[in-house]
Amino acid sequence: MKKLFINVRYFLAPALIFVAALGVLAGGPWSWTGVALLFAGILIDTMLRKQTAGAGFDSNGSTNGWPRLQNTVMYVMLPVFVALQLVLAWRVYQYINGVPIGARELFGFTIQNGITGAQLVGAVLSTGIFAGIGIIYGHELSHTKGFSFVISRMMMALSGASHFCYAHVYNHHLELGHQDDPATAPRGRTIYGHLLISHLGQSKFLYNMEKQRLARKGVSFLSWQNRWIRGYLMSVPTVFLFWLAGGWIGLASILSVWVISNFELEALNYMEHYGLIRETGQPIDYRHSWDNDTMFTSWFFIEIGRQADHHDRGETHFWELERVDGNPNTGWGYFSLFALALMPPLWHAYMRRQLAKWDAEYATPGEHAIAQRLNRQVGYDVASGEGHVRSAA
Repeated sequence: MKKLFINVRYFLAPALIFVAALGVLAGGPWSWTGVALLFAGILIDTMLRKQTAGAGFDSNGSTNGWPRLQNTVMYVMLPVFVALQLVLAWRVYQYINGVPIGARELFGFTIQNGITGAQLVGAVLSTGIFAGIGIIYGHELSHTKGFSFVISRMMMALSGASHFCYAHVYNHHLELGHQDDPATAPRGRTIYGHLLISHLGQSKFLYNMEKQRLARKGVSFLSWQNRWIRGYLMSVPTVFLFWLAGGWIGLASILSVWVISNFELEALNYMEHYGLIRETGQPIDYRHSWDNDTMFTSWFFIEIGRQADHHDRGETHFWELERVDGNPNTGWGYFSLFALALMPPLWHAYMRRQLAKWDAEYATPGEHAIAQRLNRQVGYDVASGEGHVRSAA
């Protein structure tokens, strides 16, 4: 029974993604279900700050996680995300063609036929929010090989970000905490500025990696072997679907979904390593990540907050990740931190104090020297917790 509960608790995100999709399908005010769930998540995450220790292991040393079950759930999420986009495209089609508002039966349930402009906005926001949350499965599978890695690329392509799978593993995990890692947000940067810098920076990394790799093989950059090009081609069916469904409004709808989902992806990168510093040539250590092991965040985000252990053992499955005692920890869940980051002055006021502690207790002498220089550059007086922050982006 204990193992059953441990495994079922990771179904929280899949269940809510499914509920958000049903909301778009049901139409009417239910189109805003995903938005309402986001606010509910922020509230619950803020209230439940209890720390958890991960899935753990039994008395025989075997993981409490059920690999076959957890992998199956992650694979199933791909058709769920496809269905989510198909339902949204159907709603866009109804809006463009002026389908009259009314009730209709679908699979024995009554739903609203037709959709208003306000309801379509809710459907787009709900789809974007939960497509973004679903990226956690693309991240988990990006650390695998073969079939699972292909599934990861297809998941990320649904949000126009298939480059992530290579950039995350071969750039972020090797350059964490350094200026060569676009996914690590330096002190003073806002979450809004981080979106394009990180997204385009990771895409540029794969572009350059493929350019060099293909040149060594004597293959033209404009080749089917180019994984940067192939990744973006994987997003073409989605673009075509929404163009057919609603022309320019359809394209605006899917672009909005992509912006929202990628904003959430980069928000995770932003919160996981904000302001942390690693010297050139020095190894990545536990201290270069903000751990996050509050209960709701751990269950909802399938232990993605155990960043210290994740970056130490990148190919370890989420149900095998463990708490690293004494590691930097902001003390709040991802939903709570996300809400805080949306208000940069409050975010900087809080993180100044967190970074003051990191500088004093975790930084090496070399890292401390870099921190002092960066603090002066951005007006980040972490010693006193005072001063005006000059945004780095």
